Amino acid sequence: MRAIVCESWRPFDALELKEVPPPPMRPRGVRIRIAAAGVSFATQLVVEGKYQRKPPLPFIPGTEVVGTVIEAAPDAEAPPPGARVFAVLDWGGYAEEVVADDIHVVVIPEGLPAEAAVAFPISYPTAGAGLLWRAQLSPGDWVLVHGAAGGVGLAGVEIAKAMGARVIARAGAPKHAMLRDRGAEAVLDSAAPFRDAVREATGGQGVACVLDTIGGLAFDESLRCLGDGGTLVVIGFAGGGIPTVAANILLLKNIGVAGVNWGTYVGWSPGDNRRLYAPRARELWAQLTTWWQQGALRPEVHAGFPLEQFREAMAEVSSRRSAGRVVLRP
Repeated sequence: MRAIVCESWRPFDALELKEVPPPPMRPRGVRIRIAAAGVSFATQLVVEGKYQRKPPLPFIPGTEVVGTVIEAAPDAEAPPPGARVFAVLDWGGYAEEVVADDIHVVVIPEGLPAEAAVAFPISYPTAGAGLLWRAQLSPGDWVLVHGAAGGVGLAGVEIAKAMGARVIARAGAPKHAMLRDRGAEAVLDSAAPFRDAVREATGGQGVACVLDTIGGLAFDESLRCLGDGGTLVVIGFAGGGIPTVAANILLLKNIGVAGVNWGTYVGWSPGDNRRLYAPRARELWAQLTTWWQQGALRPEVHAGFPLEQFREAMAEVSSRRSAGRVVLRP
C-alpha cells in the first residue's frame, strides 16, 4: 500500500511517499480502508520529534481517519465489513489502510459525508471535552473562542451554540461570514485587541469560558475577559508561545485555568488508559453525532488533497488559510 513515511525526526515537507506492507492485524484490531485522513498542525510537531509523545521510528503519521471496515480480529467488538466508520489512531492514518483499536472505531451516521466526518475523531471531542467537562457551560453563558475558524475552534463555536451558549468568535477577516453563519453573536478580527470588545458584547459581565487554541500573547488578555467564576480552557499553542499565569489574578477574579488533552482519553498519555476512558469517550462521540443528526453541527471541509500532495495539504493548515478541516484522500 502507499503511505507517507517518517523514517527520522524531520520537517513535514521532508517526509516521503512510499510503498509499504499493510499493517498486521492485532488483538481487538479493526482494519479500515481509508477514504480521508485529517491534516493537523500538531502533525508537524510529531514528525519533528517535538510532540509530547513520540511514535517509534519509522512510522506513518496521521491520527484521525474515515473509511470502510475491511476485517476485524476475532476478539474485536467491531462493525461488520463494509460499515462506514471514523476512528482515532495512535498513528498510521496517512496511508491506504490502517488497523485501529475497536473501542476507537465509530459508525458514521447515515448521510454524513466521509470527508466531513474527519472532524469527529479529534476536533469535535476536543472542543466538546473543553466546553462540557472543563467549563461546564450552561445555556445563556458567553464563550470566547480563539482561532474560531480552525478545526477545533469551529467545532467549539458549533458545540457552544448546541449547548445554548452565546459565542464571541475571533478569526481573520475572510472567515467572519462563515462564523456568523454558524451563529456567533459577535465576530472579532484576530489581528485586533479584543478585551474591550468582549466586555461590550457581554454588557460588562465578561465570558464564562475562553476556548483557547492559540496561547501566546492573547492568554493574559483572555484572563481579563473572564467573568466571575469563568474558566480559560487551554487546548493548544498554535500562536507559538506557551504562556504562564500569575496566580493572584485567579484569586482576585475568582476564575480558573483548565487544560484539556483529548489524547488522555484515547491512550496517548503515560500509562495508556484508553480502555478505562473508552466509555466516556464513546458517550461524547454519541452526543456529537446526535447533535449532527439534529443539524446543530455542520463540519466544514476547507480542501481535500490526494496523498501525494501531502505537502500542499499541510501548507493550507500552517499558513492559516484553511477554514475548517483539510483532508488527505488516500
